[in-house]
Amino acid sequence: MIMPAPLLALEQISKRFGAIVVAERLDLYLGQGEALGIIGPNGAGKTTLFAIISGTIAPDSGRVLYAGRDITGLSPAQRCALGIGRSFQIPQPFSGMSVFENLVVAAAFGGGRRERDAYESCMAILTRCGLAGKANRPAGTLTLLDRKRLELARALASEPAVLLLDEVAGGLTEHECQALIALIAEIRQSGVSIVWIEHVVHALLASIDRLLVLHNGAFIADGDPRAVIRSPQVAEIYMGIEADA
Repeated sequence: MIMPAPLLALEQISKRFGAIVVAERLDLYLGQGEALGIIGPNGAGKTTLFAIISGTIAPDSGRVLYAGRDITGLSPAQRCALGIGRSFQIPQPFSGMSVFENLVVAAAFGGGRRERDAYESCMAILTRCGLAGKANRPAGTLTLLDRKRLELARALASEPAVLLLDEVAGGLTEHECQALIALIAEIRQSGVSIVWIEHVVHALLASIDRLLVLHNGAFIADGDPRAVIRSPQVAEIYMGIEADA
């Protein structure tokens, strides 16, 4: 049986910062419509991996492929226009603009639409993300949790085919986590493929098809999320539990 080509792939990606190895000949693939989770200790290189995918950091070697095309040399703006959207762990809104204007900018410059043509869809996204009532507020006045919602909303406004989520559940209450899980499920139903880095493991497990564990620049586990979490090696390295405990 011939397997379909992945929508997104990393081939033999390596990256070092001085003596620190954050990626050592990494391979990663994401199928069409798949939701892939990535966990690992702090400093394992997870966010750097997102930066390599989105184009804000160049790998030392290896290739980034999107829909079978080598995009390693493309800029972040070019990758966004192709369909790779991303949220940031530390929210980075245009603070002087309104919440609504933040989405319109993402839709126009990331999604390639005329501003007026994007108004309706931007308001719909704000409603889905729980921000419709704050559409006219300056983004810089939002609470941390609302800025995180705005990060997700801006990424969606560019109409991505691949959505990179970086720690979007951190700091949420249990009720807010459940709302996020429902929103991720809704996003997936629209056909968007997802790569999600997260420390809130129960939110991740409720939303993904496959789980990768990154440690010391290498993927040490890949597979069914609950089977990976139960792995003695993952318990020892990621959770600090002795494998023979």
